[in-house]
Amino acid sequence: MKQDSKIRSYKDLVVWQKGMELVSRIYVITKKFPVGEQFGLTSQMQRAAVSIPANIAEGYGRNTKNEYANFLRIARGSLTELETLLLIARDQSYCNEGEFSAIEKMLNELGAMIYRLRERIVSS
Repeated sequence: MKQDSKIRSYKDLVVWQKGMELVSRIYVITKKFPVGEQFGLTSQMQRAAVSIPANIAEGYGRNTKNEYANFLRIARGSLTELETLLLIARDQSYCNEGEFSAIEKMLNELGAMIYRLRERIVSS
């Protein structure tokens, strides 16, 4: 579902691009986690991060506004899941305060973007 004449693909959406940047950052940070977390926190954080741009893309490819809005809602849910997992990682000293703050800033910005896009879709 297109929102703008300049948008030809979900790849043109800044919100999707920011989601992909977040995925990259999460993969970098989780590489430093203890090996014992490979199938725990590391895996959960990576899956939650990947889910954000994946749901933005899937929603874009759907046929109705309601479906698109639902996938954006799911993306926001994955974002808040990731935020919680990031807090756990920080509390376990798996990431430092600088890494935490940088990713938290990305999460806040991306969350606001998803919210605004969803509101725009729902009200159009």
